[in-house]
Amino acid sequence: MAAGFKTLDDMGSVAGKRVLVRVDLNVPMAQGKVTDTTRIERIGPTIAELAGKGAKTILLAHFGRPKGAVVPQFSLEPVAKAAAEVLGREVGFVAGCADDISAAAIAAMKDGDVLLLENTRFHKGEEENDPEFSQALAALGELYVNDAFSAAHRAHASTEGLAHLLPAYAGRTLQAELEALEKGLGNPARPVVAIVGGAKVSTKIDLLMNLVKKVDALVIGGGMANTFLAARGTQIGTSLAEHDLSTTANQIMIEAAEAGCAVILPVDGVVAHEFKANATSKTVAIEAVPADTMILDAGEKSVEIINQWIDRAATLVWNGPLGAFEIEPFDRATLAAARHAAQRTREGALISVAGGGDTVAALNHAGVAQDFTYVSTAGGAFLEWMEGKALPGIEVLKR
Repeated sequence: MAAGFKTLDDMGSVAGKRVLVRVDLNVPMAQGKVTDTTRIERIGPTIAELAGKGAKTILLAHFGRPKGAVVPQFSLEPVAKAAAEVLGREVGFVAGCADDISAAAIAAMKDGDVLLLENTRFHKGEEENDPEFSQALAALGELYVNDAFSAAHRAHASTEGLAHLLPAYAGRTLQAELEALEKGLGNPARPVVAIVGGAKVSTKIDLLMNLVKKVDALVIGGGMANTFLAARGTQIGTSLAEHDLSTTANQIMIEAAEAGCAVILPVDGVVAHEFKANATSKTVAIEAVPADTMILDAGEKSVEIINQWIDRAATLVWNGPLGAFEIEPFDRATLAAARHAAQRTREGALISVAGGGDTVAALNHAGVAQDFTYVSTAGGAFLEWMEGKALPGIEVLKR
């Protein structure tokens, strides 16, 4: 039993048993085709293990936001076809979920078969965590496995309700995620450095308040850094900032000082007159930002300081880019710091845990996602975990 929750190692024989597996197949699509198969790849180990041991593996997943109605564009049928290709095995599909159609399809399964049921969110009872819907799902299986960390922050029928009704276990990807997160903030090797970037402080207040009490140093980058700089009286020109959050920013700085957490803000910035690709830009000291320019990236001296903190760290937790990384040349700080962290990780000197949509995109852009100790594909769940919040889909596996 890993860190307080049961895993596939605790299941015993699964041959011939109906195992309901909650997976994340909420994948990006264009023209009816899956454009990024990362989430499908992540469910491979659990499915291979269960099917290999002769289980009848029944996949539960949501797709999009159909809000409890049957919306054809949110059908999982095309995802089942993509899953079969990516996983290299047959993945059946049934246009039903917790009804007679799905029950009949499950009854016809052979040992080792894999079957995907239709979108759980086609039922109102899913997001409402309705006990009747949970019981209808439970009736389809004998064992329950959750392998969808990215949906673990939602108390829905297929993520939380169902786990009360059947013997419940963490799948291999969920297990890996939880073990990585435990290394990141739960019980980390010190010193711990957190890098938090992105556009807005308002979306990450809880996160920052939690981190300053848990980490030894907090690097603040992206548009968020501008809000902190403005709060302390630095002139930031026309830069994106939330001036109404000055008091909040200052409160976070006070709490950090009281907790002995160093806060690292940019000492120089890359500025331009407009936010567009290859706009004319220059690097200036952060106290010398011209009034008619905006800060769009951290400068080279700032990156040097960030990399020095990465060198000191035993553990790095990263959420959000250091600049407007979508547009060149304002991706340089993010790329440089990401590559440095990756190198330290490859050398065995650093445990690096990263997550959040923009972060994953930035690490892929830097070509180093595979070098980090763990990269979480979960957006909201990763953020809530970093905020120190209990995740309903995880709590229920702890019994």
